[in-house]
Amino acid sequence: MDFLMNIFDLKKLGTYRIFAPAPAIEEQMRGFFLTVSILFLITDTSGQEKEKTKRLDSIQVDLKRSLDSILKNTTNDLNIIVLKQKLKEITPKKPKEEHIGWKNKANFSLLFNQSAFNFDWQGGGTSNIAGNVALTYEFNYKKNSLTWDNKMISDYGLTFLRGEDFPRKTNDRIEFNSRLGQRIGKGFWNYSLFINFRSQFDKGYRFTKDPDTDETIRIEETHFFSPAFIQVGPGVLWKKSDNLNVNIAPVTSRMIFVDKEFTNVEGYEDGDYFGVDGGESSRFEFGGSLAAYAKFKMLKNVTMEQLLNLYSNYIEDPENVDLDYTLNLNLQVNKYITGSFVFQSIYDDNAASGFQIREVIGLGLKYEF
Repeated sequence: MDFLMNIFDLKKLGTYRIFAPAPAIEEQMRGFFLTVSILFLITDTSGQEKEKTKRLDSIQVDLKRSLDSILKNTTNDLNIIVLKQKLKEITPKKPKEEHIGWKNKANFSLLFNQSAFNFDWQGGGTSNIAGNVALTYEFNYKKNSLTWDNKMISDYGLTFLRGEDFPRKTNDRIEFNSRLGQRIGKGFWNYSLFINFRSQFDKGYRFTKDPDTDETIRIEETHFFSPAFIQVGPGVLWKKSDNLNVNIAPVTSRMIFVDKEFTNVEGYEDGDYFGVDGGESSRFEFGGSLAAYAKFKMLKNVTMEQLLNLYSNYIEDPENVDLDYTLNLNLQVNKYITGSFVFQSIYDDNAASGFQIREVIGLGLKYEF
């Protein structure tokens, strides 16, 4: 009450006189009204919370009564199925967290094929054993709008035919792909820069028959780094996800490397061996390329993977577009057993006059880490 006594001065003959409050008194008044306001706000909020809780309790009671009435004539098993499905429909989905930084993934597979025929088998056929080993390793980086995708592919397969001294290759590939992308705006388009390297592990042979002895003769045609292909080019990348993307590089340089022993043979004509001139070990090309990748589930345990690579050399015969298409079908029996079907078609007029076709079917082991 001290500030009230300061406001009213009672010394003058019973008359009241009002004085302006001192600064300290103003501060006390402000604190008083602020305290009252906060208490009012707390009381109002508490009342709202109580009212909200009361309404929720009422809704819960009504909902429980309605469900009891509807579900009382059906079995518990059916009720559980229906309620789980309804909860799944109305539960909001959690937003998928985007991985930042490095992400690694590797797949190893070992496939076997075997056919056997005894001496009295009249239907024809040659006993054989075949195996294929494949290792794929991915290491990708992502931060904000920047992505850097890297993939190494190694694949090697042999088949052994009864009665032949030499095994034959069913597959032989080394490949490395690296692609840098910078997103444009908030869509699916990115600026990109890619590098692709392809070669093989082992020697490749052309098999013929000796007309006199009918023995199998093999002639070496390729080996490690002969040929080897390197492509580099900037472009644009449309990337909806890691499983669906298309890279377009209208300005691509391409180098082809070979061993001189294949271009120095007598009677060699320029371009006969992967387009390389006689006595040379390399060839430079300048053109445009397109690389597309798509992977999706066909069934619960069956996935389809498709890869398409196109390249046109602007310097020489641009209408002869090089094509490399691969289709992979994978059946995951369980965590370790898998079946696969591979179809590959290659057209490169510098290597062969027609389409090169490869097809492999196998059942074997697969391990992902």
